[in-house]
Amino acid sequence: MLINHDTRCALDRVVDLLNTAPESEGRERLDGLESLRDFVARNRVSDVGRLAESDLPAVRAVRARFGEVLTATGSRKAAALINTMVAEAGTTPRLTDHDDYDWHVHYFAPGASLAQQLAADGGMALAFLVVAGERDRLRRCAAPDCRRAFVDLSRNRSRRYCDSRTCGNRLHVAAYRARQRAERSETKQVVTGAEEDQGADHPEKHHERRLGEREEAPTGVVVHLVRGLDRS
Repeated sequence: MLINHDTRCALDRVVDLLNTAPESEGRERLDGLESLRDFVARNRVSDVGRLAESDLPAVRAVRARFGEVLTATGSRKAAALINTMVAEAGTTPRLTDHDDYDWHVHYFAPGASLAQQLAADGGMALAFLVVAGERDRLRRCAAPDCRRAFVDLSRNRSRRYCDSRTCGNRLHVAAYRARQRAERSETKQVVTGAEEDQGADHPEKHHERRLGEREEAPTGVVVHLVRGLDRS
């Protein structure tokens, strides 16, 4: 899938923000201003002024909006959510070449808060996916014990895990071990069944049965002889 650099960066921020939520990591990762500053730094968010305590719940609210788009049941619902989000953020497209970057588009208004900036740029990146018919590329990891979000940018939408080196490898190893256990169990059942069949047809068993049959015959003869003597 071909997307421009700005859209890719915006989508990466959307994913990173989603993965700070308790439902993704099992704990709240935006638990204070320090963690919010870390988010800004690792995502290289520009034009961010001094952060205040009020920025934290505002960014969490944008995160919840992104989560609603992720779980929306159809493109029409997702589009309505995105339209509301970018409108409330005061989206104002403008060209910029800040920090020695080539010309590119920012969708947030000058002086926008961090939450407004994330909602505007992130919302427009999600809008791009909807317009391209690629909304399902934003998804949750397929690992049963992982809820992290990611954007699948593969050509055939084949990516299933947030990280193939962790969740992907772990599930592949688990599947391999499960197959090994199943094969060992099947082999054991076959061997046990063969041993039982061999025991039932063992020559000594047949010899014991034939010997028992021969031993019964004289007993019957003696009985008949005794009865014959009685009659005489």
